[in-house]
Amino acid sequence: MPKDPVMLLSYVNLKLRDFYANLDQLCEDLDVNRGEIIDKLASIDYHYDEEKNQFV
Repeated sequence: MPKDPVMLLSYVNLKLRDFYANLDQLCEDLDVNRGEIIDKLASIDYHYDEEKNQFV
């Protein structure tokens, strides 16, 4: 997982769009902490939209 928040945003949104139905599936499959992703992306003012299945 990228450490840089902007790179993380791009990586996570690509994975969500192409491979996962929701953030929980991505986190479980990649064995990453959901809260850490949410917090890091919130630091650049992006928040998970469940309906769109993307950080916006």
